[in-house]
Amino acid sequence: MEEVERERKRERERERERERERERERERERERERERERERARERERVRERERERERESERVRERERERKRERKRERERGGGEKERERKKEQENKRESKRERERERERERERERGDEGSSAEGRRHEYQPCPICN
Repeated sequence: MEEVERERKRERERERERERERERERERERERERERERERARERERVRERERERERESERVRERERERKRERKRERERGGGEKERERKKEQENKRESKRERERERERERERERGDEGSSAEGRRHEYQPCPICN
């Protein structure tokens, strides 16, 4: 009888131990879940910080552009200013280079047409009615 009682007691003790182990495991799982949640929160914060940094950079770019605009306006108000004159001169040089290239191409076409006829007068004769013939 006593042996049976001791066995039951040991069995109850083992059951309590298993229950404590299950509880510890549940607690570890809850802790892992809390850690995962903290990591997700840190990641969300990193994303927000990157977004804020992008926004700050965009604002810096916009501010630089506004400053350039204000500077150009000040230059214009001062009568064009050196930079503005330089820019206009560069643009005019580009336009002149373009015109020169176009004139060169036109001269080249003229030379090619000139090879077909013997002279400018001869070419005119080809295209215009001849006063002698008419």
